[in-house]
Amino acid sequence: MKRKGLLHEFKEFAVRGNVIDLAVGVIIGAAFGKIVTSIVNDILMPPIGKILGDTDFSNLYYPLDENHLNPDGSSMSLAQAQDAGVAVIAYGQFINVLLDFVIVAFCIFLLVKGINMLKRKEQDKPAPEKKTKECPYCLSEIPVKAVRCSQCTSQLGESVSS
Repeated sequence: MKRKGLLHEFKEFAVRGNVIDLAVGVIIGAAFGKIVTSIVNDILMPPIGKILGDTDFSNLYYPLDENHLNPDGSSMSLAQAQDAGVAVIAYGQFINVLLDFVIVAFCIFLLVKGINMLKRKEQDKPAPEKKTKECPYCLSEIPVKAVRCSQCTSQLGESVSS
């Protein structure tokens, strides 16, 4: 009996609107993350690297071992050092990921700011004029201009002369 109850509760949870909205948000967020990563790696970092003397940020690392040089004495690329088993701190990739994060965080900030602005505009609207009132005798809802209750037929106020 408890199993059916648990399965039923899970089904209600899984098909509830906010869970589906969350799933859609995660999928769109993942796609947005790929776009931001491409913007950082393919559009922003190459000009920044060019300005800083043809630096490839994704290839920047700090070697923790002595054997990080090629036989000709030049430094290995990050991929070569990792393939050779050299322990490295790949801070260039960290810079790229950090830039990804900053861009995504800024976009989310702008989105939340826009939503809050729309909510404020909605709150600033005046309340709609009330079209009904409560009968003091039977407590039913009746039109504001009514002088007699349509439910209990009580006289409510001054009669309207025609």
